[in-house]
Parts: sequence; C-alpha cells; structure tokens
Amino acid sequence: MKTHEPVYYGEYLNLNKLLDCQHPKSKDHGNEAHDETLFILVHQVYELWFKQILHELKSIVTLFSGKTVDEKDLSKVVARLERITKIQALLVDQLGVMETMTPMDFLEFRDLLVPASGFQSVQFREVEVLMGLKTNNRKAVDREYFLGRLNDEDKARIIEIEKSPSLLELTQAWLERIPFTKIEGFNFWDEYEKEIDKMLDYDEKIIHQNQASLDSRAMAMQIENLNATRETFSSLLNEQKHNDLIKLGRRSLSRTATMNALFILLYREEPILHLPYKFLTALMDIDELFTTWRYRHALMAQRMLGTKIGTGGSSGHHYLKMAAENNRVYNDLFNLSTFLLPSSKLPKLPNEVKIKLGYHFNE
Repeated sequence: MKTHEPVYYGEYLNLNKLLDCQHPKSKDHGNEAHDETLFILVHQVYELWFKQILHELKSIVTLFSGKTVDEKDLSKVVARLERITKIQALLVDQLGVMETMTPMDFLEFRDLLVPASGFQSVQFREVEVLMGLKTNNRKAVDREYFLGRLNDEDKARIIEIEKSPSLLELTQAWLERIPFTKIEGFNFWDEYEKEIDKMLDYDEKIIHQNQASLDSRAMAMQIENLNATRETFSSLLNEQKHNDLIKLGRRSLSRTATMNALFILLYREEPILHLPYKFLTALMDIDELFTTWRYRHALMAQRMLGTKIGTGGSSGHHYLKMAAENNRVYNDLFNLSTFLLPSSKLPKLPNEVKIKLGYHFNE
C-alpha cells in the first residue's frame, strides 16, 4: 500500500490563505465598520458555493456532450443536480444572516464599494450561461450593458463559454433522441390528439348543457376560454405554430424535444422513465430555487437601500425583481403542465412499447 505524508487540517484547507482574504475597505480608511466583515464573508461563501455548482454543472455538461447519454450516467446526473438544489437552499438561507445587518450599518461602508456589484460575479454569470441563459437572451438588461459591467478578462471568459452548448441545448438534443412515441402502426401523438379532442368536445357539451343557467356574457366567456384552450393545444400539436412561438421568444425547446418531455411526464411511472422524469424535475427545481434566491435578494436590496441606485449602477431592487422573473431558463418544462391529462385519460400504449418501458426478465 502506497504511503503518503501526514496531512494537517489547516494546511490541507489552506486556512492561512482562506482566513486572510477579508480586508474591509473601511479599515483602510481608518474607521472600520464592524459589519463589513460579515458582508465580505457572506459574499465569499457565495462564491465558494458557486464554484461547487460550476463543478457539478460542468461534469453534467460533459456527460451530456456525446452523441448518446449512457443510461447509467443519468443517475449520476440526477444526484449532482439534486446536490445543486441543496446548495441553493443554503444560498437562500444566507440572506437571513446578511439581514442581521441593518440598513444604517450598511451605509457605514456602502459608498466605499462603488462601482463593485454582485452583478460582476463572473462565476454566477458562468452558472447562468451553462444552464442556458446566454447574454443575448437576457430580458432584464441588454447584452452590451451586461458585458460592460465586467473587466476584459472576465468578459472574454463569458464569451468563450457561450461558444459551447449549454445544458439547455444538450437537454434538447437528448430529448429529441428519446424513442417510444412512434413505432410501426402506432403514433402516440395521433392518439394523444384524439384524447384532447374528446376532452375539449366534452367540455363544450357541458357548456351548452348549462346554457340555461348562464347569461349571454358568461356563455360567451366560457366559449372564448374553450377556444383559447383549443388554440393552446394546437400550438404544440401544430409544428408551424410551435416554431412561430420559438421565433417570438415565447418557447425555447424544439417541438420534438417538447413533446418527448411531455411524454416523460405523462408516463413517468413507467420504470425506464423514472430517471428522465427526475432529471427534468431537477432542472425545474434549480430554476425555481434561483428565481427564489433572486427574489429574496431583491427584497433584501429594497430593505437595505429603499429606492437607491445599486452600487453597480443598476436600478437596485427594481432590476433584481425583473431578473427574478425574466431570466428563467427552463420555462418550457414548467409549461408542460398545460398539456397534461389525467392518468385515466392517457392513450393506452401498445404492448411492444410497454415492454421497452419496463424491466422484463426471463424466468
């Protein structure tokens, strides 16, 4: 057995370096603000967790970058995504620690930070890009402003990362390869559309049966809502309509990827689809938790600064609130709930497909 030199805790963790990384600006100016150390530490811990999230995301991107994804690797991917969600919970909880600092405590050193801003966290920008939020897709701020907050080195780093496929793009390619929905003599989507038509025809029948109890305005409203529902389903089942929504920026995933993701959600109880379902769910969890973190951050900024402009020149909490809602990545997965059916109404799968979706062993 190979021997190794004894390891000392402080040396292994480089604690001398790590614990000598907190240098309050207020101290340099001769009047140290007590809470500036807390402010520095909380943000440094964020950056350490961002580093771990990047470590997980990069490994997942690597596993998804081939022409195929080995089934046994999917459990590894799901475990790493779930680890990210645990880290995100810590990111949200850290805001509570930050809020033990009062607005007046913050004002003691805030002006010394200009023009530095959390907007310049290149690691978090890299997390967003790897997830699929590229700079030209950001809705709360234009690309030039976004990149203009970074120095030349960090700007070049982000632009270089954008040249590689994001997890969103790799997930789309993976979804497009999923089989099961079309075999000789069976097209799942034809059967799905028949069930949708039955459901909507039944809804229309109920509306007309209740005509006597509805005034003309209520009747017109229900018919209008029903027609809107038909149009919504048509926007998925009609390829041209789906592609038009992509051009308008209202959808991201291709129609094939979207429909295959829907199939996974509809038949998630089938053994082969357990892990794909957990994978898609984990992506939504990560998106939701980052939205929660951004929104909590916006509330904290308002609590600390009111309507003041942020140190980086943004509109403060107004920008952060817009970013929370507008910069989500996996909206298409969230919106799949629109197209779900009750389990009792799902098209029955041919035995040939059921066998492929299950575990079958010879006795």
